[in-house]
Amino acid sequence: MTEPRKGQAPAVLKRDEFHLEFRRSFFDPSFAAVQTEIEKVEQVAWENYINGKKAPITAKAGPEFAEPDYDLSVEWKSTRDKLIAAEDRQKDPSTKSKVLLICGSARNDGSCPGETSKTFRMIKLAAEILEAGDIEVDLLDLSLLTSAYDKHIYPCKDCVSTAMPLCHWPCSCYPNHGQRQTNDWMAEIYEKWVAAHAVIIMTPVYWYQTPGVLKLMIDRLVCADGGNPDPTTTSGKNVKKAKELELKGWPYPKHLAGRAYGLVVHGDVAGIEGVRRGLSDWLDWMGMVDAGALSRLDRFVGYYESYAESHEVLDRDLAM
Repeated sequence: MTEPRKGQAPAVLKRDEFHLEFRRSFFDPSFAAVQTEIEKVEQVAWENYINGKKAPITAKAGPEFAEPDYDLSVEWKSTRDKLIAAEDRQKDPSTKSKVLLICGSARNDGSCPGETSKTFRMIKLAAEILEAGDIEVDLLDLSLLTSAYDKHIYPCKDCVSTAMPLCHWPCSCYPNHGQRQTNDWMAEIYEKWVAAHAVIIMTPVYWYQTPGVLKLMIDRLVCADGGNPDPTTTSGKNVKKAKELELKGWPYPKHLAGRAYGLVVHGDVAGIEGVRRGLSDWLDWMGMVDAGALSRLDRFVGYYESYAESHEVLDRDLAM
């Protein structure tokens, strides 16, 4: 048995520190009229935080799990049940082919940039072509993280590097109610990936890398490649149990293998090849299959031209 290494975690907040962190969400003077109510909510939130109340509502796992009497989060169980149903639909030969189109840009006209992204326009063109071919289209616009109210993809905690079985499929790290880490979008996103027969990712290059909204999703999909579908085998997040389970021999199940994929990476100066290569390597590693030579595309749109006219440049780029 390899002992877990310790010594990095920060100290738990004291009550006055928690007060300052909690009240930052209520900076707007409009909340002054409900200060008494906020104080009551703050006290409940403090108690949940200090008691580590991650999953406030649980139910017995049941006979389909290794430990039927384990108290399993009802939110995790609901997401897991939806994935099983989505997998059944995906494998039903009577269903239409379904393609998940993913817009990896963080820009949209509902937030500070004030203009739609070129990536989203490409996505809409792809949707028209697919729908004309009688293919069902599901759209995932990751720019909603910048413009939709209280929508989040929380960062991966890297449970897999402690032990693969500690990384649950789907991810059980969130929501964490005690830490106020709620409204995690990944519960819906996992279902979209599972339901699809193919996935097309279109993304711009941000500083030689994928946009942050896309990278957040990618990291949280690590559980699709080797993740543990039964959290009761590790009693939730019991590190020692997870290490023991991996050292006994772990099968690393690929939960999204066999689906087709396509990529369109575009930029205006540099970085397109590196981003495209990184994305295709990642998708290959998960057991997905590229849809042919032209399905791994990296191109410049408006090479060294003004940002202000970039949409006009795309209008003229008929080859793209």
